Amino acid sequence: MSQDSNSAHVIFEIDLTLEETRRRAAVMAALEPGWDPPAVMRGEEEAYDLLYSGLDERQQETYDMLVDAGVLPRRGPGHAAA
Repeated sequence: MSQDSNSAHVIFEIDLTLEETRRRAAVMAALEPGWDPPAVMRGEEEAYDLLYSGLDERQQETYDMLVDAGVLPRRGPGHAAA
């Protein structure tokens, strides 16, 4: 921290590189050794498939409206009930 001699403002600088390194190390330490990112992604896709399956007509209209508005991502064939 320093003060500009021509100003009443105090210059405050901090390097977050070390803190980011510590944060990343803590995340990696918290993960289980058997953590499988592709399996996690598949599980999320399966959850979305289940969430958006079996929609009645009104629910499907709402889903389509949200997709068209960009609130929900468009899912591929077979993902949302037609």
